[in-house]
Amino acid sequence: MAVSGIIGWTACNRADASFKAIDLTTGEEIRVVEDSASGRLVNAETGKPVELFVNKKTKDTIYGVTGEVVNNQVSMSENGSYVYYGKVKDGEYKMKREKDGDYKIKYGDDYKEKYDDGDYKIKRGDYKKKVESDGDIKIKDGDRKIKIDGETGEVKVKN
Repeated sequence: MAVSGIIGWTACNRADASFKAIDLTTGEEIRVVEDSASGRLVNAETGKPVELFVNKKTKDTIYGVTGEVVNNQVSMSENGSYVYYGKVKDGEYKMKREKDGDYKIKYGDDYKEKYDDGDYKIKRGDYKKKVESDGDIKIKDGDRKIKIDGETGEVKVKN
């Protein structure tokens, strides 16, 4: 009897801690809860993180990574998806996204990612990758370097 009371109390608390929202990725109504392991806001049914959503009760737009209210900092991209632009700082995670689609992400001392005017760069430890807007790709992983020509597909490897 005591066990069923605890299970019922826990279920009620979970229900109270969740709320209805509109997922801006899918356009569907979902129920959002906080994931106890990661602290991120997730879809209660699927357990998947929700990036952007509108809280139906408060009418606020929320960035699910941090739980921050981002009203008036969301725009629609060329492909029809909603994108948050602005700055986010959550512990070691830092992100800045511009309205034109350019962004920078830094996580701790070991991870950096940047997209600027069609050029994409990522750095994680000894691994570096650059994809230029013309399609050329350069990869460095420790002592190994790889270059791929965007036009011809020619691959050069240097150890």
